[in-house]
Amino acid sequence: MSENSKIAKSVIEAVGGEDNISSVAHCATRLRLIIEDRSKIDQEAVENIDKVKGAFYNSGQYQIIFGTGTVNRVHEEMLKFGFEGSTKNEAKKEGTKKGNPIQRAIRSFGDVFVPIIPVLVATGLFMGLRGLIVQEQVLGLFGLTPDDISENFLLFTEVLTDTAFIFLPALVAWSTFRVFGGTPIIGLILGLMLVSPALPNAWDVAGGGEPIMFAGFIPVVGYQASVLPAFIAGIIGAKVERFIRNRVPEALDLIVTPFLTLLLMITLALFIIGPIFHALEGVILQATLAVLAWPFGISGILIGGLNQIIVITGVHHIFNLLEIQLLDELGANPYNAIITASVAAQGGATLAVGLKTKSKKLKALALPSSFSAFLGITEPAIFGVNLRYIKPFIMGLIGGAAGGFVASISGLAGTGMAITVIPGTLLYLNEQIFMYLLVNLVAIAVAFVLTWLFGYSDKEAKEITEA
Repeated sequence: MSENSKIAKSVIEAVGGEDNISSVAHCATRLRLIIEDRSKIDQEAVENIDKVKGAFYNSGQYQIIFGTGTVNRVHEEMLKFGFEGSTKNEAKKEGTKKGNPIQRAIRSFGDVFVPIIPVLVATGLFMGLRGLIVQEQVLGLFGLTPDDISENFLLFTEVLTDTAFIFLPALVAWSTFRVFGGTPIIGLILGLMLVSPALPNAWDVAGGGEPIMFAGFIPVVGYQASVLPAFIAGIIGAKVERFIRNRVPEALDLIVTPFLTLLLMITLALFIIGPIFHALEGVILQATLAVLAWPFGISGILIGGLNQIIVITGVHHIFNLLEIQLLDELGANPYNAIITASVAAQGGATLAVGLKTKSKKLKALALPSSFSAFLGITEPAIFGVNLRYIKPFIMGLIGGAAGGFVASISGLAGTGMAITVIPGTLLYLNEQIFMYLLVNLVAIAVAFVLTWLFGYSDKEAKEITEA
């Protein structure tokens, strides 16, 4: 029996056996189990399994942290123990039955936006690379000036950097239909209709252009880079499609259901949903900008200090909307600069634990977990080490506040979203790169020093473990 097969078997035994597991899935770092009876879980046994970096119950799922790569292999071995029929989608469906309405709503919001994030990450990297290439200092190394860059090359870079945001409503509507039980391709077409070239371009209107005034008072525009109108239209559209499909004869379903769904939804989206929720987006954006503009680095201290608490609750995906709006409005993302400090700081605290402890097992857990945090994934560090011993987590929050303060007062802002610390460097390939490195170093150093001096000792750790 292979090592990962043994781990899978141990997991099954520790959570109460095969009969107590109704679904098995995984994400980037966690094995996600839907459990029939939580009382049968032996938490201590789970946490003592080799390669396990922590385990907790959240969003209707029992989540065991293994880290990237390892979780895929353990999941494959789990399937060999009789869970072949379990899929990630089934796990989501089971999970949505659990939790209160707010938890389910937040989980659904995350399910919509998580699949979209990779393309927005790629777009941010393209923006960073373009910013690097067109810098006078970089061009000077090759004996060039900005005037030497051809218009065709700049057009090519615009295709790379602008496409995802121009057609963002199509991506959002597609994903929303998928999550809420509609036909994704109908959602995609609905989203494309919202950015139709026949409509006044949203950016032109924002720059002083005129929208089409329907009935003399309803502004009709395209919704390029807009999120809320497509999201709300997607939710309602998926329900409308299901309502129609359940009442249309099967022989007519192929023709009637898509026709009526798109006709009703584009009418609602352009004349009611769009104007209302586009205005709401503007209010949210202005409120966000007002908070980020607070003097003396206050916003950096609060966001940098509290961000990882929000991550624990699992509601951090709701901030994807804010980051998208910031990128669209400013062409930059100051929020990313602040939260990268909070991520780096948790890695710094975990690194201090790993270097200070004499426990070989804890050292073997903490050091890889700290590196994972420096790659932008904090779950192994938080749930495997810092939260388990409490003080390191608090020191990490303080480090995040310190780094967030520096990011805020310096006006640091990235060209994209969703990647931080080492990978996030690619979002700052311009004159801000040195300040970005300084922010990370401040966050790591503060968290590391505080954890080393006040946040961890093997004696206290033993007392906590035995308590």
